[in-house]
Amino acid sequence: MSKQWAVIVGFGLTLGAVSLFAEQHATAKADLAKGQAAAVTCAACHGGDGNSAIAINPSLAGQHSEYITKQLMNFKSGERNNAIMKGMVAVLATDEDMKNVAAYFAAQKPRPGIARDQALVDAGQKIYRGGDIEAGIPACAGCHSPSGAGIPAQYPRLAGQMKEYTLAQLKAFKAGERANDNAAMMRTIAGRLSEKQMEALAEYVSGLQ
Repeated sequence: MSKQWAVIVGFGLTLGAVSLFAEQHATAKADLAKGQAAAVTCAACHGGDGNSAIAINPSLAGQHSEYITKQLMNFKSGERNNAIMKGMVAVLATDEDMKNVAAYFAAQKPRPGIARDQALVDAGQKIYRGGDIEAGIPACAGCHSPSGAGIPAQYPRLAGQMKEYTLAQLKAFKAGERANDNAAMMRTIAGRLSEKQMEALAEYVSGLQ
């Protein structure tokens, strides 16, 4: 690892320690019972406990509450464009409602995912852990952590997320169809990834635990 990449990873881990405290503090204030009640409307697509059974819909169990809250707010404002989610989030009248739902899903235990294509896993692991310096692609682990747990309040958990959903999001970032990433970070990175690299990364993270 070059000195430059080491600095990036080290800075990300420092942010993670600060953000973990912030997320735990925010979750403590949320009403999990109210969040569970409101999450009933989410069950058909994301599973009652946040473990989705539909490949194109993300699993939310164990995802950072602040990340989920941001996505819900972005769907509601239209910053993240999705007609189905915009309709679903309309029933969450207040920011508190969204925080409660987010805290409920964050508190659920994620089921381990399974990676099936070893060749793709090997290719994805190289990019995820080491990046591609020639292409200007940083290691995903710097922001999403080596285990895929992510850095709370900064970067989402990826471990065990289904390949189809991850791949769809990478393609959406690359095409600019999803544009709610901070400082266009994911749009920039995805723009440098080939389709084969995106597929490899999506396969690899699906098996992380």
